[in-house]
Amino acid sequence: MDYLEIKGKQSLSGSVAISGAKNAALPILACTLLGSATQIAGLPAVADVHAMATLLQHLGVQLTWDSPHALKLDATHITSLDAPYDIVRKMRASILVLGPLLTRFGKCKVSLPGGCAIGARPVDLHLKALEKMGAQIHIEQGYIVAKAKKGLRGCDIVFDKISVTGTENVIMAAALAKGESKIVHAAQEPEVVQLCEFLQEAGVEISGVGSSEIHIQGTQQETLTFQPIKIIPDRIEGGTYLCAAAITNSSLSITHANAHHLEAILGKLSEIGFGLEIEELAPHEHTIYIHPAPTRTPFEIITTEYPGFPTDLQAQFMALATQCAGESLIEERLFENRFMHVSELQRMGAQINLKGSLARIKGQSALIGADVMATDLRASSALVLAALVAKGKSRVHRIYHLDRGYETLESKMSALGAHVKRLQE
Repeated sequence: MDYLEIKGKQSLSGSVAISGAKNAALPILACTLLGSATQIAGLPAVADVHAMATLLQHLGVQLTWDSPHALKLDATHITSLDAPYDIVRKMRASILVLGPLLTRFGKCKVSLPGGCAIGARPVDLHLKALEKMGAQIHIEQGYIVAKAKKGLRGCDIVFDKISVTGTENVIMAAALAKGESKIVHAAQEPEVVQLCEFLQEAGVEISGVGSSEIHIQGTQQETLTFQPIKIIPDRIEGGTYLCAAAITNSSLSITHANAHHLEAILGKLSEIGFGLEIEELAPHEHTIYIHPAPTRTPFEIITTEYPGFPTDLQAQFMALATQCAGESLIEERLFENRFMHVSELQRMGAQINLKGSLARIKGQSALIGADVMATDLRASSALVLAALVAKGKSRVHRIYHLDRGYETLESKMSALGAHVKRLQE
């Protein structure tokens, strides 16, 4: 099993290019089940994307990789409607094939998903919504068995809790349903917006894109003709590298980013004291320059749905808080187990006090290199950030979590001046 060895106390410099967004790529890959052939560019070369590609191949989608980041897909002849445990267990986002398969073929069998163990992320929201659209669903030996003999019908879906994948699954199901669907309390993330735009380009009528209420006019099981698409930049990867600059108090430039998607993060970094410049290269492409802070002031964060502060950057900012003056507060409102990285940061000397969903971080801690273990995708990147400023060497184990969402992290970090090696146990 691979691990990362990181030598701390290194300053960073240079520029880093942001890859395509994993969380935009996965629903768009699943969405190709609704049509015939298309091309996707800008895919990140990460484990989750390859897991979804493997699942699509199992279902009968013809795949051709033009490069590690570009894929041609043809879903004209689907040969299986079963998404097996052996593939699905590797990634929770596999649940995204449920809506497309059910709405197009009227039946499917999808294993209950796996992925990061960061708390309960039940699929009940997905299932209740699809049942309201006319599906008959039951759980059988760990599989979701769904049928809609007469196809799905449009209806009003009101989510009790905002769910990104729930919103995406219903959007895709509604695209081929009969009549109009309305989603209330829809997720507003940029990744949801790009999925809607992908469907709009294929001729699906969707209004309210980017708002909390989305209307979709279904095609009555008429399959779609998709246009080529390029995946948006990964805002979480962009935020992680901004945190790398911040925790080492270095100057970096972040290229191929979308600054509009990073407004909450950029606002918080500015509040802490960092200098920021944004160069617009195209309407949705920016280079972001971050400059050292004379004094890094403590901060408060409450995680919430987009456009608020993302839970996927909470762990990275907690690592940063260890180097800020005074006491910072982080409240995690979305996932109950998303403080599992705290004990690992404490092994490195971080002074963090937990009380329920609130973390108090005492700043300007002198971190010491240690053996630490990644517990989920974003926690693993927080440990890498802490290791950058720790005295001595740190070894971050179980980095298969990291490989799920960060493309060639050790290569990108090394190019910025970090001393990072991938080694085997």
